[in-house]
Amino acid sequence: MIDPRRLRVLRAVADHRTVTAAAAALYLTPSAVSQQLAALEQETGHVLLDRTGRGVRLTAAGSILLGHAHEVLAQLERAEAELAAYAGGASGEVTVAAFATGIAEVLAPVYARLAAGRPGIRLRIRDAEGDESLPLVLDGRADLALAVEYRGAPEEGDVRLTRFPLYAEPFDAVLPAAHPLAERPDITLQGLADDDWITPYPGNPCHDVTLLACELAGFKPQLTHQSDDFRAVVALAGAGAGVALVPRSALRGIELKDLVVRPVQGPAPTRRVFAAVRRGGETHPLIRPVLTALRETADALGD
Repeated sequence: MIDPRRLRVLRAVADHRTVTAAAAALYLTPSAVSQQLAALEQETGHVLLDRTGRGVRLTAAGSILLGHAHEVLAQLERAEAELAAYAGGASGEVTVAAFATGIAEVLAPVYARLAAGRPGIRLRIRDAEGDESLPLVLDGRADLALAVEYRGAPEEGDVRLTRFPLYAEPFDAVLPAAHPLAERPDITLQGLADDDWITPYPGNPCHDVTLLACELAGFKPQLTHQSDDFRAVVALAGAGAGVALVPRSALRGIELKDLVVRPVQGPAPTRRVFAAVRRGGETHPLIRPVLTALRETADALGD
């Protein structure tokens, strides 16, 4: 009989590609993870992993078992959801991982809304960049992610997750007030090809959006200054340090001093925001109301 707890370990190793990283995600020691994997190989009678230097990769048998692991773990999520519903699970804690702007624009209103209408549901919010929140959900360290599309993200049809589109927003160009293009009603990115650029750090999805937009415009931007805090990005642009692309919602509430904000000509770079839970968990009586509140709040944000 295969122990489903060991299937979680197998999936973590497949996701993180090293025993050490999987152990950190599961709050286990590397030796405990290795023991679980050895026991799983004994249970199945197959070698499941190839060790390649410091990393590991699944064998053909490991890949077969991983496909079944996704289905088994999703069914266990559904079982937990149904049992919670049967028990009248109307109170408890839901951990949500989200990027800073998503917390300010969507999660904070959702928190207030649930506190008033569903006081039994307690949100525990973790600040996590868009590329960090989905791994937290997959590792079981968060119940729900507020995430954005990014290079390398799990695909929309990923069998481990259920996704719910929330909203899309354009990026605007932020320029020093003295910039030669500041008087124009909108901006072509090609016109900023010779400027210094202010971007988030690599790994932040907004960094990828900037690089891809400039690439499509036919140039590689000069990345001079970096910060994941859009208030810092805007302040640097106002000081004349360079230009930037900033999600429109991130500009709300920021003092726009000594700079201009202009839309980008043509199809604007866009940030697509969605909620995600482990597949099967979307019916849980604690998670379902949070998803509903997220979608309704996101709809109001769009309005």
